[in-house]
Amino acid sequence: MSTGTIKRCAVVGGGIIGVAVARELANTLDDVQVTVYEKEDRLAAHQTGHNSGVVHAGLYYEPGGLKARLCRRGVALLQEFCAAKGLPYEACGKLVIAQSPEEAGRLDTIFARATANGVPGARMLYGDQIREVEPNAVGLSALHSPETAIVDYTAITNALADDVRDSGGTIRLGQEVTSLEPRSSGVVVHTKDGGEHYDLVVACAGLQSDRLAEATGEPAMPRIVPFFGQYFLLGQESRQQVKGLIYPVPDPKHPFLGVHLTKRIDGEMMLGPNAFISFGREAYGWNTVNVRDILNYALFPGFWNFARQNVPSAVREFQTVVSRKKFIREAMRFVPSLEGATVLPGTRGVRAQAMNGDGSLVDDFVIARRRDTVMVRNAPSPGATSSMAIAEYIVEQALRD
Repeated sequence: MSTGTIKRCAVVGGGIIGVAVARELANTLDDVQVTVYEKEDRLAAHQTGHNSGVVHAGLYYEPGGLKARLCRRGVALLQEFCAAKGLPYEACGKLVIAQSPEEAGRLDTIFARATANGVPGARMLYGDQIREVEPNAVGLSALHSPETAIVDYTAITNALADDVRDSGGTIRLGQEVTSLEPRSSGVVVHTKDGGEHYDLVVACAGLQSDRLAEATGEPAMPRIVPFFGQYFLLGQESRQQVKGLIYPVPDPKHPFLGVHLTKRIDGEMMLGPNAFISFGREAYGWNTVNVRDILNYALFPGFWNFARQNVPSAVREFQTVVSRKKFIREAMRFVPSLEGATVLPGTRGVRAQAMNGDGSLVDDFVIARRRDTVMVRNAPSPGATSSMAIAEYIVEQALRD
């Protein structure tokens, strides 16, 4: 598709990836009209506005994969954008701490990946060296990533949107897209108010990405299964116990990372998140239940395959759901001085976990193109970190004949 044939573009989804794509389209194409459709009354209403705010450096990802490539590029673009817009960007650093010889072995593998991915300043620490970075932390060994940073992704999304508007683009809030209808040339975007024709449509629908794809005639897989993550906030008296970010070593027996400590850009210190099946794709409160969403995974054989294979993980995560003390004890494995700390409820997010038909989790980014439609089917962490690089990648791919 040549740039000269694209005059009208639509982006479905007003999270950070969707708005970054809209900005990239406006900056790349001449005389283009870009329209963003967002079903909520504000941008960044879902995953973007409910995450930890971490700018990941690229420690864990398979070298050469989309995540590794786009994460490192995304970090550079975010840094540059925040500097240009006067938005806060704090390289507070991160420790991934091993507590056992088995974890130490897995950490060495992560360090090798970090080195292959070109993570700046990544180094291994042993024993008391850990305290030189985090005075209250304990562990056998640790991987230190000094350039891992924190930001406000909602503020970044709104700044990206300002650029879209300044380029003549339109952002339509409260406009839910029900389906996309491919034509012989271009795509019709359908909402409850009718349909509009565009030369190119990019769908970044996050928690609803599989439903929009299916309504458009695309494959039902991967299916989105929602998992909530609850964060807690350390009381004022304990905030200074941790200077940056402290993470556990990922365990291949568990699909999710486990409780960690995360400094927030406003100075708060978060514990979390846990990960447990959510009673709705957009359920941010304990009393929010969406029967349609529950049935969507309850009737999905892949979910039950996943559940059977992850009973120990479910037990571990459920304990942190029902017991605040268990939640804190998880954090105390790394910072014992947090014993007795005051802990207050924090934000709650819902992760759009893409799952294959056999119950396996989709790990890498999945971006599918069908003629004049591009669909982001999976953009888990580091999706926000990589957002501007994902936008570059999508626009570059869309313009290829």
